[in-house]
Amino acid sequence: MSKQLLILAGDYVEDYELMVPFQALQMVGYTVHAVCPDKRGGDVIRTAIHDFEGDQTYTEKRGHNFTLNLSFADVVPADYAGLVIAGGRAPEYIRLNPKVLEITRHFFEHDKPVAAVCHGIQVLTAAGVVKGRKLTAYPAVGPEVTLAGGEYVNVPVDQAVVDGKLVTAPAWPAHPIWLARFLDVLGAKITL
Repeated sequence: MSKQLLILAGDYVEDYELMVPFQALQMVGYTVHAVCPDKRGGDVIRTAIHDFEGDQTYTEKRGHNFTLNLSFADVVPADYAGLVIAGGRAPEYIRLNPKVLEITRHFFEHDKPVAAVCHGIQVLTAAGVVKGRKLTAYPAVGPEVTLAGGEYVNVPVDQAVVDGKLVTAPAWPAHPIWLARFLDVLGAKITL
C-alpha cells in the first residue's frame, strides 16, 4: 500500500487544519502532498485562523502563507493511500471544481481512508458521498449533511466520528483524536 497521502486545500483554508495534518502525517512517515485547484507546486496559498471567542460563530484572522508541494494537475488519485480535506472557507470554493469532486469520489469508490474536518465536509456533500453515512462537521454544515442523505452527528468540538474509513471532526480542537482515528483507519502502527 502507498505511503502517500493527499491534502485538498485552497486559499483561506483554515491554517491549523492544513498545517497540523500536513506536518503530523509526515512526522509518522507518510509522504504528504498538499494541492489546490489551478495551482502548481511551489505556489503559495493564504490561510485563515479561525477561533472560538464567544461569538455566534468563529472569528477569522489572516493566517500564514503555505507553499503547495505538488501541482493540482499532477494528482493521480490511485497513487494515494488516503485523503485529507481541510476546512475553513476554501471548501466552499474548491467543491465547485469537477476534478476535486472526481478525486474525492475515487477514495470512496476504492474504499480508501478519508479524513475531513470542519467545512471540509462541504466537499464530501458536493461529491455525493455522504448518503447513508454518519459524520460530523462544523455545526453550520450539519444541514448540508442531512440534505445530502448523511446522518449529522453533533459532537463536542474536540471529538471525531468514524464511519468505516471516513473520519470527520467539527473543528481543529479535535486534531488529536481526529488524526489518531485517521491513522487507525490507515492501518498505521506507531510504537514508542
